[in-house]
Amino acid sequence: MELLSVNLGRPTPSPHTDQADGVTGIDKHPVDGQVRVAAPGPKGTAGSGLAGDTVCELRHHGGYDQAVYAYAREDLDDWEKELGRPLPNGCFGENLTTNGLNVSDALVGERWRIGSEVVLEVTSGRIPCRTFQGHLGERGWVKRFTRKGATGAYLRVIEPGEIRAGDPIEVVRRPEHGVTVAMQFRAVTTERELLPRVLAAGEALHSETLAQARTYVAARSATAGD
Repeated sequence: MELLSVNLGRPTPSPHTDQADGVTGIDKHPVDGQVRVAAPGPKGTAGSGLAGDTVCELRHHGGYDQAVYAYAREDLDDWEKELGRPLPNGCFGENLTTNGLNVSDALVGERWRIGSEVVLEVTSGRIPCRTFQGHLGERGWVKRFTRKGATGAYLRVIEPGEIRAGDPIEVVRRPEHGVTVAMQFRAVTTERELLPRVLAAGEALHSETLAQARTYVAARSATAGD
């Protein structure tokens, strides 16, 4: 398992963002050399966990639980065949493009060591938005991406350090609960009945998913008690 590229984004004008200044950081490109990775701070006030990477929309992106976004090269290759166009590393807005790692089937709470220093923990899948759709220029992309379910994974930073393209990736912890990123994604999008099941991942879940699941279970319990 290998880190193929580290991808960083700069503020870029786009008609597809809701930002008042009309810019987005989704357009990411591979960079050479080492990149510092560290926990960025709470969502809403902090952006990316990668030094030099810009997150413009802080309401829905960045923060501890979404410090890093990873996508598998194998999934990009699959989309290339389906869309009939080249998809270079970083084009899905991912910070890390991986090889040999089934990212969307990673378990929530699974930990990856990248290189000799950095340890990241899987928290959730990526929810597609209109900025992503506009960036790719594919009509109906949000529904299409959701239906396929190859979401990639958001990760929080457990141990900071530096990474670079070519670093090995090692899974150093794999929980036994069976809650995958793909399941978590379906639970918060198309199959909300899965929300009680994702609670098995506990505090490793993205904090927003954890809150949604607890609220859903509480509401069902209250209804059952009426």
